[in-house]
Amino acid sequence: MIAVLLCAGYATRMYPLTADFPKPLLTVAGKPVIDYLVEQIIDLPEITHIHVVTNAKFFEHFSAWQMRWRSATASKKIAFVVHNDGSTDNANRLGAAADLRFVFKQIAKPTRVLASGGDNIFRFRLEPLWRDFLTGQRHYVIALPESNENRLMKSGVLALGKENRVLRLHEKPEHPVSRWFCPPLYFLQPTAWPQLDQFLRTPRNDDAPGYFIDFLSRREEVYAFKLNASRLDIGSIDSYREAQEAISKPLSNDLP
Repeated sequence: MIAVLLCAGYATRMYPLTADFPKPLLTVAGKPVIDYLVEQIIDLPEITHIHVVTNAKFFEHFSAWQMRWRSATASKKIAFVVHNDGSTDNANRLGAAADLRFVFKQIAKPTRVLASGGDNIFRFRLEPLWRDFLTGQRHYVIALPESNENRLMKSGVLALGKENRVLRLHEKPEHPVSRWFCPPLYFLQPTAWPQLDQFLRTPRNDDAPGYFIDFLSRREEVYAFKLNASRLDIGSIDSYREAQEAISKPLSNDLP
C-alpha cells in the first residue's frame, strides 16, 4: 500500500515567496509544511512506499529534503521515492490528476492508496481513518465543516447522502450545496486506478483532484469521513501567515 503526495504545482499566487522554492517545503513552526503529513504517514499500518511527485524546477529541492527522512523511513521499512513529472513551469504543468496517474504508471500492480496534496496541514489524526479504510472496499474522502460561504465557494463542496455517501463533489460552486468541504486527502481502493485512466480520457479533466473524485463518486461508492476538525491550507501568503499562528492547536477527530 502506498501514499502519493502531489507537489508538482508552482504556487504562482504566493510569488515572490515561491518563485524559486516549492510551497510544500515552506516552514511552519520551524519545519516544512509537508513534514506534518509525512510524520503521520510513516506510522500508518501496511504503508510500504511514499511517492512524492514534483516537477523539474523543484526536483532537486525535494531530493535534498528526502534525504533528511532516510533514517526514519528506513527504520519503518518504507521506500521513499521522489518523482520528476517533467514539467518546467505553470504553463506546461500536468495537473494533479495526471500527476497521480504518472505515479500509478510506474507501479506494477494497483493497490490501496492514500493520495494527498502536499501543501495542507491536516489537524486530525490519519491513523484511525486509515484503519477504518482498510477494513472494507469503499473509497473515502474527508468532510470538514465550514460556515463561511465565501470560503466554501473556493473549495470542493460535498453533496452527501445516506451513511455519508458522496453523491457529488462540486469544485468552487457559486451556490454551495452543503457546509461540508473536501480537502485534498483521499483514501482510494485499487479500482480507482482504471477509473483515473477513464477520467483523463474525458474532454474535461481539470487540474483540481476534486474533479476526479466527483467522477469516481458517480461510478463507484465513495464515502466521507465526516469530522469536526480542520486543516491549514497553504494557498496564499495570508493563509501561510495564519498557519503560523494556528499550528499550536491540538489535533482532533471528533464527530460533529
